[in-house]
Amino acid sequence: MSISKTISQRLKLNNHRYWASDNISDFISEDERKLLIDEAAEKFEDVLQSLVIDTDNDPNSKGTGRRLAKMYINEIMGGRYHKCPDVTAFPNDSDDCYTGMLVVRSEIASMCSHHHQPVKGVAYIGIIAGKKLIGLSKYTRIAQWCARRGTLQEELCNLISRKISEATESSNVGIYLKLSHGCCENRGIMANDSTTQTTVLTGAFLTDKSLKKEFFDNIYIQESTRRA
Repeated sequence: MSISKTISQRLKLNNHRYWASDNISDFISEDERKLLIDEAAEKFEDVLQSLVIDTDNDPNSKGTGRRLAKMYINEIMGGRYHKCPDVTAFPNDSDDCYTGMLVVRSEIASMCSHHHQPVKGVAYIGIIAGKKLIGLSKYTRIAQWCARRGTLQEELCNLISRKISEATESSNVGIYLKLSHGCCENRGIMANDSTTQTTVLTGAFLTDKSLKKEFFDNIYIQESTRRA
């Protein structure tokens, strides 16, 4: 039995969904990931040959099947096969604990699960500090891990919001994504600009108009500074 079928049967037995946007790292070992790369490399090679590409003699295509397999499993869809990055958290409960807003700009890359075209742009992550504080780079690491899979922008926005809330133990989270979509720019309508914006607001970001305004004002300031 192929390694992919072994893993998929394991997932089914555990009633664990394995859509393009799902993380399956709890059901696959490091050695199995390597075997999965071997299997995928052969199948990518078959796809290239079905496209009538001479993978034996074309120096630019020789080895491309394995490069594609490694890229999918370790990079552009790595968020499916690898666990969420370790996040060191610090208690935020002293007399001078931080209770204000934090807004982090993170560059992310994802992939449309319909056509496997690149989706790239920025995520603005806002929180009202909760019981835990995490390092600034961890916000970006979490967002990138969430993005590295096949997904839709709306789903990705929700996923980042949930994972940031879990890491910080804050119920007050704001996520704003501004992404461009290769599935609109490289095929189909061949759009010159496919910029799409989505927002998820929870807790005080949703109910407190002044906090909501402060969040979007912070985004506006950062965007304006970069355009200047």
